[in-house]
Amino acid sequence: MLRSGSISFLSMMLAGVLCAQAPAKKLAVERLALHQYEDGPELAASYTFVPGETAHFSGYVGGFQVEKKGEEQSVKIDWKIRVVDPSGMDAVKEQSGVVADRILPQDKNWQPKFLITFMVPPFAPSGTFRVIVTIKDEISGGEATGELPFTVHGKPVEASDTLTTRNFEFLKSENDRSAMREAIFHPGEMLWAKFDITGYKLGEGNRFEVTYGLAVQTTDGKQLFAQPDAATDANQSFYPQRYVPASLSLTLNPNVPKGSFVLVVAVRDKVGNQSWETKQPFEIQ
Repeated sequence: MLRSGSISFLSMMLAGVLCAQAPAKKLAVERLALHQYEDGPELAASYTFVPGETAHFSGYVGGFQVEKKGEEQSVKIDWKIRVVDPSGMDAVKEQSGVVADRILPQDKNWQPKFLITFMVPPFAPSGTFRVIVTIKDEISGGEATGELPFTVHGKPVEASDTLTTRNFEFLKSENDRSAMREAIFHPGEMLWAKFDITGYKLGEGNRFEVTYGLAVQTTDGKQLFAQPDAATDANQSFYPQRYVPASLSLTLNPNVPKGSFVLVVAVRDKVGNQSWETKQPFEIQ
C-alpha cells in the first residue's frame, strides 16, 4: 500500500516523463493573408483583385526550433514564395529570403514573419491564383509548405492558337465605355474603333511585336482610303501578355458621300510571321 507522499512523488515522476515524451510542435506555415497595403487589415477571401493591382502578402512560421548558445537564442528560417496563375504558371518572379533573428526573453509569443509585395500581371486572366510558400528551418532541418488562393477578374479575351482579333467595337468617342448599337457616323465626325489582338507568337523573353493598319472600302470592294501601318505594339515581360488592346481613329471627310462602307483592319505578327484581316461594316448618314 502506497502512502500519500509516495503517490505524490510518483505523480510528479509520471508528469515529468509525459512532458519529456511530448512531441515537438511540427514546423508549419501559419496565418497567411493578403493586404491592400503593408501591415494593413487582412483582406476577406471574397476580395477580387484586378490586373495591375498591387498586393501585399504576409505569413508566419510556427513550430520552429530555437538554437541556444549560452544565454543567446536565435532562429533561422529560409522561405521561398511563388505566385501562380490558374494554369500553374508563375505570374511573378519567385521571391525568397531568410528570417535570422535573436530571440529576447521578452519575445515569449514572437513568431518569424515573412512578407512580399507583388503586382497582379496587367493582362492576367480571370480565375483563381495561388500564393505558394515553402519554408525550411535551418536549425531543425524541417520543411513545410502552405498556400493561399485569391481571385482575379481579368478582361475576357478568348484565346486563339493563331493570330486574330476579338471584341471589336465601333465607338462614338475615344473614351466611350460601351460600343455603338449601330455603327452610324456622319460626315466630318471622328470614327473610333477598338479591338483586342491575340494569337500572336512569343519570342525569347515572351517578346511580341504586332502592327496593324486600316482601310475603308465600299461594299463592292473599291478602296477609298488606306493606312497600312497605323500603329505598332511591341513588348516583353516575365509573364506572357495574352492580348494587345488596340484602337484606331479616322476623321471622316465632310464631303464623304452617304452610304454603306467597310472598315478593313489588317494585323501582322512580326515574331510569328502571321497575318489577319477583319472587315467591319458601318454607315455614313
